[in-house]
Amino acid sequence: MQANANNLQIALYWLKAIIDDSLKIRFGRVQNFEINPLRLYDKNSWLAAFMEQYEPNIEEFVVLLLTIAPHLQPHFFNQIIAEHLPEGGDFPEFGGVKGSNHRGILPTGETAQFILAGDDLEKRLEIQRILSSEHWFAQKRILWMEPVREGEPMMSGRLVIDPEIIEQLTIGTVSKPRFSLDFPAEYINTEMDWDDLVLHPNTLRQIHEIENWIKHSDTLLHDWGMKKKIKPGYRALFYGPPGTGKTLTATLLGKQTGKDVFRIDLSRVVSKYIGETEKNLSRLFDKAENKNWILFFDEADALFGKRTDIRDAHDKYANQEVAYLLQRIESYNGLVILASNQRANIDDAFVRRFQTIIHFPMPRPEERCKIWSRTFPPQIRIVQDIDWQHVAARYELTGAGILNVVHYCSVELLASESNLLDLKQLEFAIQREFIKEGKIV
Repeated sequence: MQANANNLQIALYWLKAIIDDSLKIRFGRVQNFEINPLRLYDKNSWLAAFMEQYEPNIEEFVVLLLTIAPHLQPHFFNQIIAEHLPEGGDFPEFGGVKGSNHRGILPTGETAQFILAGDDLEKRLEIQRILSSEHWFAQKRILWMEPVREGEPMMSGRLVIDPEIIEQLTIGTVSKPRFSLDFPAEYINTEMDWDDLVLHPNTLRQIHEIENWIKHSDTLLHDWGMKKKIKPGYRALFYGPPGTGKTLTATLLGKQTGKDVFRIDLSRVVSKYIGETEKNLSRLFDKAENKNWILFFDEADALFGKRTDIRDAHDKYANQEVAYLLQRIESYNGLVILASNQRANIDDAFVRRFQTIIHFPMPRPEERCKIWSRTFPPQIRIVQDIDWQHVAARYELTGAGILNVVHYCSVELLASESNLLDLKQLEFAIQREFIKEGKIV
């Protein structure tokens, strides 16, 4: 931590010297200057690791530091300007804007142009290229220039850096994004393993196909040259009754392959206001891009359902939302999983774009028997007259339903200070679950 703090301080001193020299040229105190190489205090720091990973040139690194500086020293730019304009005054050539909460100067594209190019038009255009959407800064979602109002100079947009880059360069770790209006998804994980998940053999085989893609996609696309022939990413549809393991499967895929899984809350994505749904989706996919996250759209029928014939403006914009979503899903370079209760609920235009469609059926008696025998904690003793094969054959429950029964029985035994489960207690718990699900006992 100390080495990284020292390196960041050295980088800020280096940036300040560059800004001072550019201001001296502006006020006629010097004719020109050269940017001296940056010598870091320690090569084993997060800043050094970033530079080694991305290999920015001098101009790119200056732009990066300009964007980072207010996050490290809020008064950074104000202090420099005050040294050169001790009596105050406006200095529009330097660029910069005020934030809604931050009271100091926030750099803009014009700030980067002033410092690195001055009045040299060719150099100013080169800085503009660095801040374009085609540059690796924007492509990798590291930093970008905020759009401006129509009619205003494009380079007057504020420089914005991904908060994750700030965390990476300052504290060395990146926290998972929190559920919010700007990120309508929640991180999901599990303590369970594949052995705890009981699925139909055909379902399990198809799940392992996805696992194989996750492990070998880079080799397929790059080493085997398939990148120019197939689109990046993988799209899967899980369909079947609630409680049959769709969410758990998505979570286990992430756990076994070391990828974060985020479940999308579609109620926060879909908006009744025209254009808002696309904005919500755009923020979500922009955040996920290049992260190798698994995006899990639960109950996807709400957004991915059948498109309608256009009868009014609402139908027109609803279909536009679907079209936009198709585009973003197809361009996403990670795994997208849609979950639905019924395959028929999903629009055919989506179905054609899935690499795999996996059915999660109600578990058969033999699968229910495995779930029953594996789910009760070892502290509970089962009386001999409970035959799991008989119970599994008689009562049709999903894995989630069986887990609910086990949960209820376990709590009741703890409350009665007993660890012996008899058939009467078990059947009462099963009947209770059937009633809760609205089934006839």
